[in-house]
Amino acid sequence: MAEALLGPDLMRRLEQLELLARRRARSAARGERSSRARGHSVEFADYRNYVPGDDVRYLDWNLYGRLERLFLKLYEEERELPVRIFLDASESMTFGEPVKFDFARRAAAGIGYVALCGFDRVSVSVFPGRPEQAAVCSALRSVRGRKRAQALFRNLSALEAGGVAQLNESLRRGALDARQPGLAVVLSDFLDPTGYEAGLNALVGRGFQVDVIQVLAPEELEPTVSGDLRLVDSETGAQQEVTFGRYRLAAYRETVTRFCQRLIDFCRGRGIRHILAGSSMPLEELLLRQLRKAEILG
Repeated sequence: MAEALLGPDLMRRLEQLELLARRRARSAARGERSSRARGHSVEFADYRNYVPGDDVRYLDWNLYGRLERLFLKLYEEERELPVRIFLDASESMTFGEPVKFDFARRAAAGIGYVALCGFDRVSVSVFPGRPEQAAVCSALRSVRGRKRAQALFRNLSALEAGGVAQLNESLRRGALDARQPGLAVVLSDFLDPTGYEAGLNALVGRGFQVDVIQVLAPEELEPTVSGDLRLVDSETGAQQEVTFGRYRLAAYRETVTRFCQRLIDFCRGRGIRHILAGSSMPLEELLLRQLRKAEILG
């Protein structure tokens, strides 16, 4: 897409934020996240009894003066947080005005930029995997450092949506492939006839903190069309002729509401944070207000 994914003003504001992780980082690589590892950073963590062979530089002599016992000071090691963004690039994401996929990849760019500014490692998993985009998808894996942000944006801009989502399989495979669990952000419309439950359960079971951003087009949330229509499934090609009148539109809206509420209830029961975003929503509204309100960014 010719338009920049993120404007300079928005990028400056995102640089002041960080991804809020409820679980401590467990990566082996150094970063700026607190972890359970004990190391030599400036963050004091605890004491333990001195044993011969310990580094005497970390003895607390003030405590020894009061108790006449040797204690070693322990410090909290800072580690990076692995951030995996699952980006739905299926055919159904090409629908809407604005197009759902364009909104979703801009959101992925914003979240990825916040992570890179925080020295976290970012991997974008694009599904379905299409052979013609293999090189771009490979370049989106394991990105670290603010200097890599422009390369991240270029590769996201080079993506094209198409094909069948295979949501459950894509999330399950991503959970199994991850060397370390961390933060998983899923950007999708979740309009997969095979469901989403198994895939999200796989991420939670692997130990990921999971955040879901459900992207729907304005036409899906509040359709305005009416009359005799032929509806075509964008991914399977299945067709159905329907007559959309006032009562049919009311039934459709009720169906959409139930579908979204089922996803919300499923997420709530598993500690997954859920955000519903229309593709016409200003990106600043999502990143600077909605995600902060949900305590995904802070």
